[in-house]
Amino acid sequence: MTRLSVLDLAPISSGATARDALRNTVDLARRAEDAGYHRYWLAEHHLTPGVASSAPAVLIGAVAAATRRIRVGSGAVQLGHQTPLTVVEQFGTLDALHPGRIDLGLGRSGQRARELLTTPPAAPQPADPPAPGARTVRGLLIPPPFSFAALAKHPLFALAGALLQQPGAQTPDFAVQVDEIIALLAGRYRSDEGHEAHAQPGEGAEVELWVLGSSGGQSAQVAAERGLPFAANYHVSPATVLEAVEAYRDAFKPSRDYPEPHVMVSADVLVAPTEEEARRAGEPYGLWVRSIRSGGGAVRYPSPEEAYAHEWSEEDRALVADRVDTRFAGTPEKVVEGLRVLKEATGADELLVTTITHDHADRVRSQDLLAEAWADAGV
Repeated sequence: MTRLSVLDLAPISSGATARDALRNTVDLARRAEDAGYHRYWLAEHHLTPGVASSAPAVLIGAVAAATRRIRVGSGAVQLGHQTPLTVVEQFGTLDALHPGRIDLGLGRSGQRARELLTTPPAAPQPADPPAPGARTVRGLLIPPPFSFAALAKHPLFALAGALLQQPGAQTPDFAVQVDEIIALLAGRYRSDEGHEAHAQPGEGAEVELWVLGSSGGQSAQVAAERGLPFAANYHVSPATVLEAVEAYRDAFKPSRDYPEPHVMVSADVLVAPTEEEARRAGEPYGLWVRSIRSGGGAVRYPSPEEAYAHEWSEEDRALVADRVDTRFAGTPEKVVEGLRVLKEATGADELLVTTITHDHADRVRSQDLLAEAWADAGV
């Protein structure tokens, strides 16, 4: 059976606090372990009113301490904001405390954010083809691509970049950073001058290394060329998930741990006993995505009543359509069928599900219902 894992952002609901969100995360992780999920990953977001997962290494430690068997990791550490040595020391410490249970997921979103700020947009060429419309591939909805370039115009975007990096600091290329992490973990790091460096804790740590990506670009190539497992983001960028997994598989080079490509694909899900209950609990999702896409960061997750009161414009609906239309929401049977289609269309070896609701009880219920229905279906 295909493994199911959980991605958590530690969402803060309207009327709640970061303390509430972090307590809920620890509780949800315990319940995920009891329900049989394989991994519990924590995201990294900064200066976001509605997300408390800004220090994943710290939160991973809390979750690992509160659980016994489930693997716990990052989805993903933003390498644009940290050095390889810092990352290896943090996750080496986690592995020393919780041996054999820690995943280190790496992402270039911090580097990508800086590129959006510093690279002028390319002028459209007369020969450029129009953006593709929505299509269905092997039963899976692939919406039109969303351009993240407009987000770079929001003042908060530049402020986050400035606060997350020392003045004048330069982030090395993502591939270089990944290679340094691999070398530090293996105990074979050498500087350009030939000097050795040994991370303690870190060297020899039994962390499982992953690369996360949203397209067929550098992240997919780096993972493939180093024989690492790759996590593709259908929930963040559904338009490009197929090109991401295809590029990874095409460039894959076997490694000691992975003689074959290994792919995990993420999905937004919400499961409830009835369609009506799923619709009500899921009503705030579009409004929450709108806050992200508008550039100001995710707001505190609205209640259904707050969401019902919002007046939508056509422009707003278009802004969130790809995310709303590709969320798997409904009864257990309906969501399991949707995830089966996602698995088969992408060839995923594992699936990573993320669920956000206003009420913690709805999130717990969704997680439990999905685990039970997935096991019964034997997908």
